[in-house]
Amino acid sequence: QVQLVESGGGLVQPGGSLRLSCAASGSPFSRYSMAWYRQAPGKQRELVAHITGTGNTVYADSMKGRFTISRDNAKNTVYLQIDSLKFEDTAVYYCKALILGYEYWGQGTQVTVSS
Repeated sequence: QVQLVESGGGLVQPGGSLRLSCAASGSPFSRYSMAWYRQAPGKQRELVAHITGTGNTVYADSMKGRFTISRDNAKNTVYLQIDSLKFEDTAVYYCKALILGYEYWGQGTQVTVSS
């Protein structure tokens, strides 16, 4: 069983930055592929970025440029850096772990972009 706990969300002004964290239980964390998704009000959940255990990254086309996914396997943590935040980035951000065909989701962290 894998447990994921996201943190780092909050209220931020347009143009600001946030770094979200997702701490994972279980091991070996380095074998997990990890991903960040987001779900805006009234919209479907969408992929932001994915990172393999060895650090290879893939970004959704619409997320390239302002989002950076990274991981620290020693801390069992994956991060999402969001720069130049826009109103439309307001959403609940979720992390997902994928290992051996099983998916595990965190509870999400709210990001609100407002002036």
